[in-house]
Amino acid sequence: MNDYILTLSCPDRTGIVHSVTGWLLSLHGNIIDAQQFGDLGTERFFLRVHFALPQPADIAELEASFAETAGKFDMEAHIHDAQRKARVLILVSRQGHCLNDLLFRTHSGQLPIDVAGIVSNHQDYAAMAKAYGIPYHYLPVTPDTREAQEQQILDIVDKEQIDLVVLARYMQILSNNLCQALSGRAINIHHSFLPSFKGARPYHQAHARGVKIIGATAHYVTADLDEGPIIEQDIERVDHAHPAQDLAQVGSDVESLVLARAVRWHVEHRVLLNGQRTVVFR
Repeated sequence: MNDYILTLSCPDRTGIVHSVTGWLLSLHGNIIDAQQFGDLGTERFFLRVHFALPQPADIAELEASFAETAGKFDMEAHIHDAQRKARVLILVSRQGHCLNDLLFRTHSGQLPIDVAGIVSNHQDYAAMAKAYGIPYHYLPVTPDTREAQEQQILDIVDKEQIDLVVLARYMQILSNNLCQALSGRAINIHHSFLPSFKGARPYHQAHARGVKIIGATAHYVTADLDEGPIIEQDIERVDHAHPAQDLAQVGSDVESLVLARAVRWHVEHRVLLNGQRTVVFR
């Protein structure tokens, strides 16, 4: 299929959809799916259109063709090839449940991405990467080597033309410089106990307090630790009969599922930023 995805946001006013569909008509395009949202609070309009064309088209040419419409409405607009798989770099430390889940979903065709590499500050998952035929970059880090190690990550991002960096339980705090370099194209996952249970063994801390809900949050990475725009969250209920180990297992399952959803929605261009929030077209 010669299909493409147009995403846009702009100040809300009349005539936006009419102009977009008129542009598609001029290209003899056919709309496969369209979703829109007008935010009364921010007075911004958001639109995602999946469309097909009679013949293959160059993305740059399509964007140039759409420029007049985009300028008329002060749009932030992007056009993507719907058939192109995003190139993804996964960062992981010593907890491998999210990594394992992402690799399996990708290998089995459930997740439309191309995992171009795995970066870790430990060697625990080198064998897993080898089994999937994925390059594994062991980049140990200390406070003294952090700047150089992060530059190595950026070098891989540039060399491999990475579209998205996924922090799959990568237990290192990224510098402001790295966060800015990856702005809008890095996703993190963490348990939703923050800020109540910080540091090591959060599920054991939660068990000691008798929590009844286990949750996870996937969000874009920003310089504000764990406070980036949220893409997806989910929860599972637990009770007094669950020992701490069971809480940790439930948490691992929820984290894996939430991260996979967030990655899918991002690479399918379903997530649009709305200030510090997101609009997610599912």
